[in-house]
Parts: sequence; C-alpha cells; structure tokens
Amino acid sequence: MKEKLISLLRSNARLSNAELAVELNVSETEINSAISEMEKDGVIRGYAAIVTDQAPGSETRVKALIEVKVTPSRDGGFDRVARRIAKFPEVTDLFLLSGNYDLLLTVEGNSLQQVASFVSDKLATIDGVISTATAFQLKKYKESGMIMQSDEEYERLKICF
Repeated sequence: MKEKLISLLRSNARLSNAELAVELNVSETEINSAISEMEKDGVIRGYAAIVTDQAPGSETRVKALIEVKVTPSRDGGFDRVARRIAKFPEVTDLFLLSGNYDLLLTVEGNSLQQVASFVSDKLATIDGVISTATAFQLKKYKESGMIMQSDEEYERLKICF
C-alpha cells in the first residue's frame, strides 16, 4: 500500500487523506498512520508546489545547473564535499552522478552575478573541488513530471531525408 500511496502523493500531494483512502480502498485511519510513519522515518521529507515561471516573484530568480568535478579520496571525498556544498542556502538540489563530472547542483540566486559569485567565491574554493561548469536555465518546459507550458499547441517534429 505504501508504494501506491507514495505514487499518489507524488502526482498530487493535495489529495485529502479521505480521497487517498478511497483510491487505495483502505480506511482513512490507515492512511493517517502510514503518512505519519513515513514522515517520522524520513521517507516523506516534505511537500512542494510546482509553479510556472510566471508565478509572482519567479521572474526575479535565476537558476543554474552546475557540474562539479571532485578529487577522489579514500576518506569519502565525494560525500565530504557534497555535505559541505549542501549547507549553502543557494543550493536547492545536489546529486552524485556517474559520468564526466561527479556532482550536479541546482543553484538559485537573484541575479546572474549572484550565482557567478557563489561559484567563484564559495564553490570553487572548497578543498577537493577540481572544476565547475555552469549552465543557466533559460526556460522551463517540464518539471517533476509536469509539463509547464500546457496551453501551447503540440507541434510535431518534421523529419527530412
């Protein structure tokens, strides 16, 4: 039941516990208990709204994806560097990945300069950070499975031979 409950909450966290109970064919008490347990255990870490860039205040925020290469070390170099980076309030997301770089960050600021200063003054100066590459978000098409430009017509790509 918990897997189905999590799936429903991921698609719409605003469903009431009564609606979730009906959907999963269980009692509302079971839903309350399952959600409370998952929150207590840290499985559910919070609830968030997915908003468009047209939301009030959204136009002033600058978002960037930053790739970071880290010096490998035996004492958990990736984890040590990641824990340090995670403490910065500018960092909204942080992932360890395979591939050409080690960490991927999402950073938010009030201006391009503020994000650039974060990279040069804070991120690049961390012991173990070898290099960074920054890409600024220009437009959001899809986030957390939600298409952000739903009122635009779908245009089929043309294939030329």
